[in-house]
Amino acid sequence: MDKNYRGNASQFFIAGELCRRGYSAVVTLGNTPNTDILCSNLEGTKFVHIQVKTFVPSNKTCSVGIKAEKNYGDNFFWILGGIPRPEDESIFIYYIIPSPIMSKNVSRINKNWLDTPARDGSKHNPTTMRAVDIPPHKIRQENLRWDLSEYENRWDLIDAKLK
Repeated sequence: MDKNYRGNASQFFIAGELCRRGYSAVVTLGNTPNTDILCSNLEGTKFVHIQVKTFVPSNKTCSVGIKAEKNYGDNFFWILGGIPRPEDESIFIYYIIPSPIMSKNVSRINKNWLDTPARDGSKHNPTTMRAVDIPPHKIRQENLRWDLSEYENRWDLIDAKLK
C-alpha cells in the first residue's frame, strides 16, 4: 500500500511544483494513457505530458518499466520523483528527463544487460521491468551506466516547451 500512496503523493507534489512555477498542471488520475500529469502554459496554447515514477531518495534505483523504452516525442517528459519517507531528513529530488533521452538510455542499458552474462555465466532472461540508477549510485559495468545528475531539477527543460 505504501508504494501506491507514495506514487500518488509524488504526482501531486510534482503538479504542485509546476503550478508554483506558473503553469497549469492536472493530475490525470489514470484517465490518460501514458500521462500522469498534463501541463500547459496559462494560455493553454502549449502542452507537455509527464509520466511520473517515484523512488525513495536512499534507494539506488527507480523502476520505470518497459514503456520507458518508447520515445513519446519532444513534449513528453519523465519525472523521477524522490519522495523521502516522513521520518527521513532527506530533501525531495526530481529528475526531469525528456522522453527521447529516457528511451535511448533505457533501451541501451536493457540491451547491454541482456547481452551481458549473469554472475553465474548464464544468460539474463528478458523482463518488462527496467531500472534507472539514482545518483550517486554507480553500477560497476560501464556499458550499463547512465548518470542522471545532469537532469536533477531541470525544470528549465519543461519551461522551454511551455514559453
